[in-house]
Amino acid sequence: MPSGKTVEVLIPAYNEEERISDTVSAILDLPEINGVLVIDDGSADDTAIKARLAGANVISLPANSGKGEALNCGIKELTAEIIVFLDADLGSSAAEAKRLIDPVMNDIADMTIARFPKSKRKGGFGLVKGLAREGIRRHTGLVMESPLSGQRAMTRQVAEKTAPFAAGFGVEVSMTITAAKQGFRILEVPVNMRHNETGQNWKGFMHRGKQFWHVALVLAGIGRRKRGAEC
Repeated sequence: MPSGKTVEVLIPAYNEEERISDTVSAILDLPEINGVLVIDDGSADDTAIKARLAGANVISLPANSGKGEALNCGIKELTAEIIVFLDADLGSSAAEAKRLIDPVMNDIADMTIARFPKSKRKGGFGLVKGLAREGIRRHTGLVMESPLSGQRAMTRQVAEKTAPFAAGFGVEVSMTITAAKQGFRILEVPVNMRHNETGQNWKGFMHRGKQFWHVALVLAGIGRRKRGAEC
């Protein structure tokens, strides 16, 4: 990369022992990456061990705090000029993070957001996605194709100005609205990433119900923005 800016990746992870190794390895294979930090959010499996063996630095939280709190914990430890947020279950497709990094590295955008291929699996995300998209549009005027995407690259300034992050699953919507209102350039980037999708089962409906509630809290202006979990 021509600019030579430093890049670090932050991954919140909860019970992701099956895919965290492939995710970390794929990221570290990118020459742009200077380090990977995994926040093991109270996992009951071997997520932390496998992340370390794959080459990541790991901070283990004593209990599950939620995605937003895990990010709040991790962001304080990073020093890079460009910061990337990725989910733990991307596996080998985490290498697609390069597509997110390049526009930030080359000063085309201040924050990039991954736009996933259309899912072939009917998971029932319509209500949450629709709420997030309409909320972002009303607050900022932006029309987002992937308003819930957690795969993002950003300048350090964006990370600092949007932190502390909203608790739980409202973090992405809150981050987008805050960044847009502060005038940062936001760009959605098509990627070929893959991750575990929740289906039309009880676990999937429970996850989406919690996600809907967290997004609604953010849009109502009462999303909790904490100082971060104990690291």
